[in-house]
Amino acid sequence: MRAAIFRQGNFVLGDVPDPQLQPGQVLVRTRACGICGTDLHAARFTREFVSLARRTGGRWTMDAERDVVFGHEFVGEVVANGPGTEGKFKPGDLVTSMPLTIAGNTVLGLGYNPDVAGGFAEYMPLAERMLLPLPAAMEPDHAALTEPMAVGLHAVEHFGVNNAEVPLVIGCGPIGLATIAALKLHGHAPIIAADFSAGRRALARKMGADIVIDPAVESPYQALERAITPDGFDSSRYAALFGLGPKRRPAVLFECVGIPGVLTAMMEGAPNAARIVVVGVCMEPDEIEPYFGIVKQLSLQFVLAYNAQEFAATLGHIGAGRLDVRPLITGRIGLAEVGQAFKDLANPETHAKILVEPWR
Repeated sequence: MRAAIFRQGNFVLGDVPDPQLQPGQVLVRTRACGICGTDLHAARFTREFVSLARRTGGRWTMDAERDVVFGHEFVGEVVANGPGTEGKFKPGDLVTSMPLTIAGNTVLGLGYNPDVAGGFAEYMPLAERMLLPLPAAMEPDHAALTEPMAVGLHAVEHFGVNNAEVPLVIGCGPIGLATIAALKLHGHAPIIAADFSAGRRALARKMGADIVIDPAVESPYQALERAITPDGFDSSRYAALFGLGPKRRPAVLFECVGIPGVLTAMMEGAPNAARIVVVGVCMEPDEIEPYFGIVKQLSLQFVLAYNAQEFAATLGHIGAGRLDVRPLITGRIGLAEVGQAFKDLANPETHAKILVEPWR
């Protein structure tokens, strides 16, 4: 089958072996697959990516010396049921899945696995027990955004973000936008978002942000201070000591950038007693100044991905229109164009989410 193969730092169009279905697997034809920010990291910093995976327990089995077929944000069409399946799905059914498959009792990740092709290939061997049917009348390609949107839902739900908190989202790439959409879904207001890119700020508004900040012009932390501070608030230490006057609303900040220096700036800018939820995946060493966290009594929390229930719930929200992913899809390409798309995605003004359609 044809695939966009990542080989020694470059993408090449070529052939890889057709999937050989293991017991419990279903052959699925890839209809569309999104390019993820983690894909960009893995392609640009391959050896660091592989090293981090090994040091953190082997979450990914990628090997810098071996060919790999990326792609973990996908929607597909059932082609055939393999041995040992229950026949829950018939050929032609549209499905999605968390980016993994199961062979016997072994769970295999998809997207960074040199032994199993991901969604940048024509076919995938997916586990029947993990497949989710698309809701009726759902635009099929929208299901390819279930995975990144589930990341945003998990970021909001995992630590129990509540409606009393005023949220500030730093970084409006796909994960920041997914976080904004999840906050909107849960009724948070006002939602403040900040990004240096005019294009991403425009998308933040479409996804539900109430206040959108260009950090080159205004401090997002000052905007957050205004949003949480009621009329008559007394900031003096005397009022704080005796609990006098109206109280500020609590604040929760989402780090959705994932580059060194951002977390430090957020700790410095955050109001007292705020929570910082780190969603952006920083793959380089970073430094923080603990004194800001100590003096302000900040809470620093980290989130990763989603669970099966959140993934299924996200698919349902997209299918019902509660999460509108249409503004995020800014390009569609074939396998031969994957390499150029990775270059294009380096410009935040050009694209948000590019879908790879292997059959184009």
